[in-house]
Amino acid sequence: MSFENASVIITGGSKGIGLSIAKVFSRKTSRRLILISRNYEELKKAKEECLAEGAKGVEVLAADITQPEQLKEMDFSSLNPGILVNNAGSFLFKPLSETSEEEFISQFQINALGAFTVTRAVLPSLKAQERAMIVNISSRGGLFGYAASGAYAMSKHALLGFSRSLREELKPTNIAVTAINLGQTYSTSWEGIDVDRTKLIDPEDVGNLIISLSQLSMQSVAEEISLMPQGGEIDPN
Repeated sequence: MSFENASVIITGGSKGIGLSIAKVFSRKTSRRLILISRNYEELKKAKEECLAEGAKGVEVLAADITQPEQLKEMDFSSLNPGILVNNAGSFLFKPLSETSEEEFISQFQINALGAFTVTRAVLPSLKAQERAMIVNISSRGGLFGYAASGAYAMSKHALLGFSRSLREELKPTNIAVTAINLGQTYSTSWEGIDVDRTKLIDPEDVGNLIISLSQLSMQSVAEEISLMPQGGEIDPN
């Protein structure tokens, strides 16, 4: 099957930015969607929402992506993946001085290790495609330190380093690697934080951007993209 018909794997696809990306693909493409998340009930709801938006087919896989043994049980080759979106993540709004060791490790596991384990599991299937693409949803926090969320910034620095190294490794192949460094984007991570969502990035813009990336020729790759709110960063209360 051609790249244009290959499926899209989206981690953290049951809610937030991941679900927004899935809905955009549902409306604007005929690609089959593969949504991965830990919560099966949330995945079932997300599947129905994507089908209602026009998705031609949706598969859901309940797994903890920080646990490699769970991914080894999955036959990704049968899903014909051509695009992998490493979106799953967690945002800890807490200074380092108040962050526990458990929270620090958890941020790394979810935001960096998870992308590594999924990519390693899916990579053989992507290499079998005539063209494939890996998109890592990173953050502006991967470029700069954050006083109010240091563990999160640490994990996104790690994710960006992973993405840059993966890009170098896969240059001889037909697999494009892109890191999207997101500024403040509205998602479920903002629940409980006093912020005006209209001043944040619309999460569907991320989906539109990924579709545009998938339409580039095999001769081109956008290695890193920064997406920011029009008015710049805002200070949450």
